[in-house]
Amino acid sequence: MQTNINRRQWLRNSALLTGGLSVLPGIFNALSANYYVPQGTSPYSDTLSEQDIVTQFSAEKQQLKARLFANENPWGPSPAAKKAIADALATSYQYAFVEEKELSKKVAAVEGVQEEQILMAAGSSPLLQAAAIHFSKNGGTILTCGPTYDDLLRKSKAFGANVVEVPLTSDYKYDLDAIEAKIDSKTSLIYIVNPNNPTGTVLDAAKLKAFCTRVSAKVPIFIDEAYIDYLEDPKGATLIGNVIKGENIIVARTFSKLYGFAGLRVGYIVAQKSMIDILGKYSSEGAISAPTIAAAMASFKEQPYCGEIIKNTQASKAYLYGVLKAEGYDYIPSSTNFVMFPIKMDGKKFADEMMKRGVGLRYWKMNGKDYCRLSIGRMDEMEAFAKAFKEIS
Repeated sequence: MQTNINRRQWLRNSALLTGGLSVLPGIFNALSANYYVPQGTSPYSDTLSEQDIVTQFSAEKQQLKARLFANENPWGPSPAAKKAIADALATSYQYAFVEEKELSKKVAAVEGVQEEQILMAAGSSPLLQAAAIHFSKNGGTILTCGPTYDDLLRKSKAFGANVVEVPLTSDYKYDLDAIEAKIDSKTSLIYIVNPNNPTGTVLDAAKLKAFCTRVSAKVPIFIDEAYIDYLEDPKGATLIGNVIKGENIIVARTFSKLYGFAGLRVGYIVAQKSMIDILGKYSSEGAISAPTIAAAMASFKEQPYCGEIIKNTQASKAYLYGVLKAEGYDYIPSSTNFVMFPIKMDGKKFADEMMKRGVGLRYWKMNGKDYCRLSIGRMDEMEAFAKAFKEIS
């Protein structure tokens, strides 16, 4: 009998039970396809998920030379985080309720908010799901732009929401004016990913803040800031300041990217206490492991290491830009740890050919064209990509 439980399946089921929801089997069936994009549901992507890619590599027993499909930090957690994990193992038989509270206090202090305005989770996925459950009630409409990170959107559709996606602007950014024009009495949430995934673009901070001040008085706004730490001025770009002003905004953050915690799992949201109380009903206390909490306490805002990762990322990105230019390819200038660029063949064929050469990546169909989204890896991984790319470009 198979006993392994997929982490996201467990989180999904536990969140549903915690929220006390009565969910029909059809909903569970829809959610079981959580990391696939069913044909006809998305105008811009039919790509394999990160899980699909890993599974396919494993099944075909291929040598993975470059893992460039999940926007991970390939340099991993900091030395301080690794030491904290090792030190925490001795007492990890104990529930880490106190330690999780201490982490929440530290996050609140650094972000300049009250602890009651923080909700921690094992990664941002459970928090996105909590929002999907709540804002999908009564068939509410969720407004966003596409393509974007669609975890919350797919889950919202499964829970009965009407998801309305307006196209990005000509420079691949969220079209705030178009979103605002779509607001009506059925709008329950506006979802914005900034910087955006998969395009790597970032909105003008002043324009976004003004938009949120004006629009959040009508409808809640969820800002997913998973990649904000890669910006030159994260503090100037974040919408946490708008939360501090009392606006109806939810800001999501994750340790999965810059801090290298994709496999360790820490995330949090910042919002008004009333919203934290609501979304907390769909969350679970004590979900973050003791070693992970210790690592987060040791590495949160650890500037020297964060600076080193930014430097490494920029070097690998510059190398990638050079490879693309040399092969005659354009790209979307990126503010993140991934780059999106148009390709000159069918996206699936491109991904398959690169996979045969040990390079895992993602592809998108956007505006009738095929695009590749490539995560920024170590220099050896970027060189592996370049070698394979030159063979088929």
